Amino acid sequence: MSVRVPVDVDLAVVGGGGAGSLVLAALARHAPPGLRVAVVDPVRKRGQDRTWAFWGAPGGDLEPMLSASWSRVEVTTPAAARVLDLTPLRYAMLRSAPLYERAAEAELRLGAARYDAAVGALDDDGTAVTVRDTDGRVVLRAGWVLDSRPRPPRRPGRTSWLQHFRGWWLESATPVFDPGRAVLMDFRTPQPARGVSFGYVLPVSDRFALVEYTEFSPAVLSDAEYDTGLRGYAGLLGVDLAAVRVREVEDGVIPMTDAPFERRPSPRVVRLGTAGGATRPSTGFTFSAMHRQAGQVAAALAAGRPPVPRPAYPGRHRWMDAVALRAWDSGAVGGPEFFDRLFDRNPASRVLRFLDGATGPVEDLAVMRSSPLLPMTAAVWGDATGRLRARWPRR
Repeated sequence: MSVRVPVDVDLAVVGGGGAGSLVLAALARHAPPGLRVAVVDPVRKRGQDRTWAFWGAPGGDLEPMLSASWSRVEVTTPAAARVLDLTPLRYAMLRSAPLYERAAEAELRLGAARYDAAVGALDDDGTAVTVRDTDGRVVLRAGWVLDSRPRPPRRPGRTSWLQHFRGWWLESATPVFDPGRAVLMDFRTPQPARGVSFGYVLPVSDRFALVEYTEFSPAVLSDAEYDTGLRGYAGLLGVDLAAVRVREVEDGVIPMTDAPFERRPSPRVVRLGTAGGATRPSTGFTFSAMHRQAGQVAAALAAGRPPVPRPAYPGRHRWMDAVALRAWDSGAVGGPEFFDRLFDRNPASRVLRFLDGATGPVEDLAVMRSSPLLPMTAAVWGDATGRLRARWPRR
């Protein structure tokens, strides 16, 4: 007869990156008194190791941590250069250091236990989860585990691309940038044979900005290729690299795929972040969904419910993303053309709310009508065929 070991904590947060930090901050605001929390991560995150950009209404819990925000953004394609008014939304930038600081403060406020261990197995018996390190030793036993570690999808996707990028934080002794507006997408960059490329500018002041070169494509580039892309884009902006200083470098790789991620791999383990489906397949944007998930987890615990957030995006949006990815991958629709039509035929706020999964069916239909009809119809049929083949493989 087995004897169950009592739980050490009610909730274990595995991984202290962006998703874990947002959960801790939300718990400090909303969690019920007496909630026993633990954080398990071998690295104590601090400093500026990444930058998140997102859109939303002004105000809220993130406002004091923002480095900059803009009510106007530029979208430039070969067909047109547009300055878009995002009202009532705004585009915002959050650097990692203030979020990590807030998470550390939240740990103290919650009285959270800290375990500097690399997690291996999560053994879920249906009533609690035994968290083990990579050597198989028991770290703790928790009622629930929120796991934000990167994990592959449940099965391969029909289309699997990446959003990959390199950014330079550039500092100039003289005014170079326009701090009144960000560059959301600039498609004047040379387009890859298979994929989409664009530049991106987040100005903190007229002398300091993050300038990025980004690709949506099946494979990452070499260091030399990213640097070549950045030098070329700086030239398009009219920035003399000999007259500025590269203060920091940021790199990233984010999945863009129609593959399904396992949001709840066992009864009491819940995945967050990209592994929990927070990444938008058509763009790679993740932060807004992570923030929503964190708030939903904290609200559920405060109400005495299981800490399971809702799906990050409606099912119809995931289907639309799968179709767009297939159209780009097949070459039926070019990325610059797709985004040019999207922003030309819809208010900017509708496009951004759609990309956040916040539009309803009527607005979704308007977004769909923006797309090139014949190529997207072919992509719809191709996606349907791919789904049928996946369901009934040849024997």
